[in-house]
Amino acid sequence: MSSQSKTAQQPVSGKNADKVFKGVAYACGILILVVLAAVALFLLFRAWPLIGGDQKANSATISNFTGGKASSFWGYVGPLLFGTVLISALALLISFFVSVGIALFISHYAPKKLATALSYVVDLLAAIPSVIYGLWGGLVLVPAIYPFWNWVAKYLGWIPIFAGPAANPSRTVATVSVVLAVMILPIITSMSRDIFLQTPRLQEEAALALGATKWEMVKLAVLPFGKSGVVSASMLGLGRALGETMAVLMVTGNAAVVPHSLLEPVRTIPATIAAELGEAPAGGAHYEALFMLGCILFLLTLLLSIAVEMISARRPKTM
Repeated sequence: MSSQSKTAQQPVSGKNADKVFKGVAYACGILILVVLAAVALFLLFRAWPLIGGDQKANSATISNFTGGKASSFWGYVGPLLFGTVLISALALLISFFVSVGIALFISHYAPKKLATALSYVVDLLAAIPSVIYGLWGGLVLVPAIYPFWNWVAKYLGWIPIFAGPAANPSRTVATVSVVLAVMILPIITSMSRDIFLQTPRLQEEAALALGATKWEMVKLAVLPFGKSGVVSASMLGLGRALGETMAVLMVTGNAAVVPHSLLEPVRTIPATIAAELGEAPAGGAHYEALFMLGCILFLLTLLLSIAVEMISARRPKTM
C-alpha cells in the first residue's frame, strides 16, 4: 500500500512543481517589463521639464551651453542623432560580410581543430570590454591610419563622402566606424556560426547528392536557412554600436556637427551623455536635454529590438 500511495502522490507533486515554475516564470517576465517601464519613466520624468517648460528659456540655455551652435533642442540633437546612426550603419556595413564569411569558414570549410580554435578566438574577442577597443583605437589606430585617409582624400576626394582634407589626428567618422566594426564583428560572427551549424544535415546532403558543389550547397541550403538569423545577429550588432560609449568617446573628435565627409570628426548621443552629464547643473535645461537624449536613444534601441524579434520569429523551423 505504501508503494501505491507514493505512486499516486507523484502526479500531485509534479503538478505543484509545474505551478510553482509557471508562477516564477511569469514573475520574471513581469519583472522585465516593470524594469523596462521604470527606465522609460525615469528618463521621461527627468526630461519632462524640457518638453513642457518655457521653450524660449530652454532655447536660450541650449544656445549658451552649445556655444551658439544650436538655438533649439532639435538643433542640438540633430547632429548627434545623425552621427550615431551614421557610424553605426557604417560599422555594420564594414563588418557584415566579413562576419558572415568567417562564420561560414568556421562552420563548413575549416578543419575541425582549426574551427574549434577559431571559435574560441571569436568568443574571446566578443567578451573583450569596449574600453580596450577604445584604447587600441585612440592610441594605435588613430595615428597609424592617418596616412591612408590622407591618401583617400588626395585621390578619391572627388567623391563627396571622401572629400578632404583628412582631419589630423584622424578622429573621424571613418576611424570610429572601423573601431566599432572590429568590436561588433565577433558578435555577428559568433551568432551566425551557431545558426549555420543548425542547418538540417538532410538539406545539405540532398544538395550535394544532386551534384551541387560545396559553395552551391551553402548558397542553396545554408544561407536561406540562416538568413533571418543572420539578419537578427546583424541587428544586435547594430544595437551594440548604437549604444557604445567609451570606445566612441576615446576615438571620436567630439564635434557636434553634421559631417559632410567620412574624413571629418563626429559626435554621438552616448558619447555626449557620458562627456557632459557630470558638468551639467542638475535641474537645468542642459541636464534635461541630456536625459531627453537618453529617451531618444532608448526609443531607438527599443525599436531595433522589436525589429530583431519580428525577424527572428520568421526564422524557418528545422525538420
